Amino acid sequence: MGVPTLGCTCRVCTSADPRDRRSRPSAAVSWNDHCVLIDTGPDFREQALREGIRSVDAVFYTHSHADHVLGLDDLRPLSFLKKPNRIPLYADKPTARALESIFHYHFAPDGTYPHRARVQIHHISGSESVELFGASFQRIPLMHGDMEIAGFRFGRAAYLTDMNSIPDTSLELLRDLDVVVIDALRPQPHPSHSTISESIAWIEKLRPRSAWFTHMSHEVLHAETDPQLPAPIHLAYDGLRVPFEI
Repeated sequence: MGVPTLGCTCRVCTSADPRDRRSRPSAAVSWNDHCVLIDTGPDFREQALREGIRSVDAVFYTHSHADHVLGLDDLRPLSFLKKPNRIPLYADKPTARALESIFHYHFAPDGTYPHRARVQIHHISGSESVELFGASFQRIPLMHGDMEIAGFRFGRAAYLTDMNSIPDTSLELLRDLDVVVIDALRPQPHPSHSTISESIAWIEKLRPRSAWFTHMSHEVLHAETDPQLPAPIHLAYDGLRVPFEI
């Protein structure tokens, strides 16, 4: 729901620490003048303006929930710059169906909307990989409650948001990583998100060189929680940039 959360006056939502202002999670992977996104949440426009993103080469979607897809419409001006090409969107079939339904005016085959986004959906499932500009993006199956969603590995980094379980077959795809970004919603149990203690346990299994917790709710105060995390784990924050080998 983002932090501050609408209507809330808790100590995190009223915190003056800029690290406690959390927009909905998206990631940009940049290398050699290329930029690939993971998700386009409802805050994507402001995130792109803040980070100076002026071109997008592709988007990978983790799943169809609103906080991960509702910024798709803001790809329109960036897609116009790609003419005559289209920005490829990679998603599993359930996510693709949701995108086509929510944004029917962009995807309807008989659509007449003249300013529709110049995008094209490509289905990806299982642990398939997509090669883009010399880099490989591999889909990593995760569980978000009883729903299978996608994490992604690219080079020596992985992005694993909105999960509470990693299947054993996926764990084998996440070895030898320098960077892991992983869901850590709050200290209390949740039916579809990993808690802080559960995410610490996942990182102990994966053993990356560095780890960043994301998707924190307003139960997590940055200045209080970050110092308590064991090395090499830290809380992520809006605008964080992490170097890695792709």
